[in-house]
Amino acid sequence: MKPRAFEYVRAVSLQDVFAVLDSHGDEAKVLAGGQSLVPALNMRLAAPEIVIDMNAVAELRGIAVTGGMLRIGAMNRYAEVAASELVARHAPLLARAIPFIAHPAIRNRGTLGGSLCNADPASELPACALALQAMFHLRSSAGERSIAAEEFFAGTYTTVLEPTEVLVSVDVPLAAADSVSFFDEVARRQGDYAMAGLAACAVRRGGVLRDVRLAFFAVSDMPHLADAAMAEAEGQPAADLDVEAVCAALGKGFTPQEDLTTSGAAKLHLMKVLTRRALTAFAGGEA
Repeated sequence: MKPRAFEYVRAVSLQDVFAVLDSHGDEAKVLAGGQSLVPALNMRLAAPEIVIDMNAVAELRGIAVTGGMLRIGAMNRYAEVAASELVARHAPLLARAIPFIAHPAIRNRGTLGGSLCNADPASELPACALALQAMFHLRSSAGERSIAAEEFFAGTYTTVLEPTEVLVSVDVPLAAADSVSFFDEVARRQGDYAMAGLAACAVRRGGVLRDVRLAFFAVSDMPHLADAAMAEAEGQPAADLDVEAVCAALGKGFTPQEDLTTSGAAKLHLMKVLTRRALTAFAGGEA
């Protein structure tokens, strides 16, 4: 299929973007990498009056350490983030996760900000942002605001982003020297959407796990932070941790959401499999 007719604007500054958003509101769509929007346009699942191409907006790119945080521009491609030495050093979880995303052609065009704002519950990067306690910086013609990843996602393909706002950058706390991270997912074929996935990190200090974060994806209508399981693992010796107690806590107050191919019970089983892998890696001190 082909998209419905729409007006196209190639923005060269954020002011260009805001001018169109302010005048068109919900009838405007911003184009980042286009890996989700273009198929939606072609299948007529999206039919905006105007599309704003942000690929020439230099303010939305760049990776740097600033104010004790790793700042990544929203328009940085997956491949750029994965290849960054700063990301490898300060946010190794992101470097681990990106190779799982689809295929090289997608990773060469898709953007960090596009993935986060699309809020696909089966996507890898929203869960990584949740695990890393990332801070999102939003901007509109009315001003700026910052919001934690835990407050940004509101449901399937839904965030708290206002129609006239743009995600400008993402800040991630710098990984401690004794931090550990883990990423894995279960999919039918490489490049397919996961049936369940886990982005996890912790600090392994003196053999004891601190600041444990277990963020799952493809199990709910948004990335899921397993609070009960995290509490079970917090402050415990990594080598002597009761892994099954942590796994049992995954089902406390949470029932995975089934989809067209995988039942909720199967997803809970996969969550436990991934958790065992993560905690085994943490006990071995894998960075």
